[in-house]
Amino acid sequence: MSNKNSVVGTVTVAGILCIVCSIAVSVAAVALKPKQELNKELDKKKNILLAAGLYNEGDDINEVFQSQVKPKLIEIATGKESDRFDPRAYDASKALKDPELRVEIPSDLDIGKIRKRPKYAVIYEAQKNGQLDQVILPVYGKGLWSTLYGFLAIKADGITVSGLGFYDHAETPGLGGEVDNPKWKSQWSGKKIYDDEWNLEIEVLKGKVNKERPESVHQIDGLSGATITTRGVSHLVQYWLGDHAFGLYLESLRPHGGA
Repeated sequence: MSNKNSVVGTVTVAGILCIVCSIAVSVAAVALKPKQELNKELDKKKNILLAAGLYNEGDDINEVFQSQVKPKLIEIATGKESDRFDPRAYDASKALKDPELRVEIPSDLDIGKIRKRPKYAVIYEAQKNGQLDQVILPVYGKGLWSTLYGFLAIKADGITVSGLGFYDHAETPGLGGEVDNPKWKSQWSGKKIYDDEWNLEIEVLKGKVNKERPESVHQIDGLSGATITTRGVSHLVQYWLGDHAFGLYLESLRPHGGA
């Protein structure tokens, strides 16, 4: 009779347990993946609605999104709508891995420190009374410790910010992490992206905005004690609103601005 307490017996039992546990974990992961993907998509929709000020606690996210928001695929270089991919299925992160679907950003333009961007992007148009009310743009760029990913909502004039929210970052709580502070985020509403000559002027300052100065309409208070994150947010917003990114799309929204 074999000794179950022997080294061989112990190793055998441990091995069987490992195999059983691995199978159980794999089965659970496969079974839960559809639910995880649904939750991920739901969270994305919620953050789009939050940036645009369209979500209230307790709202049915899918219902609000479906009734007010339309995803739209655009070719970034032209700012025009494209039918190359289904906007509901397009994945920009996967596109970044495909040399045919990405653009290397020249170093002198890469103020957001992201090195490359997809050729196509899904933007979101929010309707009100059957008319375009806002557009919500995906934005991202480097902070101090992480890449910040968020959505920037802009009024249908292509000039006025509605709101900004980040849904993924690893900045320091209490410092760079204050990008999540509702009080700081509220400053973005109403800020102007361009001046009267359509020059890109929006920026996050290192300090406080002097509201007595005319340029304050383009400025947001910096994050106290978080100079690098402050600069990162300012630069990522400026990059995505510039000519190498969503600038041409926003130009098309201006009065008499294009197609």
